[in-house]
Amino acid sequence: MFLIIGIGHPIVIKLEYYYGKNSWWVLFLAGAIAVVLSLIIENNLISSICGAFAFSKFWGIHELIAQEKRVLRGWFPENPARHEYYEKRRRELGDAIYPKGRKPQAK
Repeated sequence: MFLIIGIGHPIVIKLEYYYGKNSWWVLFLAGAIAVVLSLIIENNLISSICGAFAFSKFWGIHELIAQEKRVLRGWFPENPARHEYYEKRRRELGDAIYPKGRKPQAK
């Protein structure tokens, strides 16, 4: 289970870096396939692994959206090829990209 989660997080980071949060459908498709497999497979161990993989992919959709916010806050590097997109999002969201009371102070 932890291995599946451990592998999933770098995948989310790379998906956001190269393709943005609109690549959520890749995670959804992988999760949906894993759910179907977990229901079809009769072996309990393999079925459970498929179910954990599916949950990991569905949770990855949430993390993909959160990862964009982390990039906008400057916590993770942004893809230079997508710099204009990130600047547009920063203008659109303004202070909403920061958690309440956590906006960095101007020096």
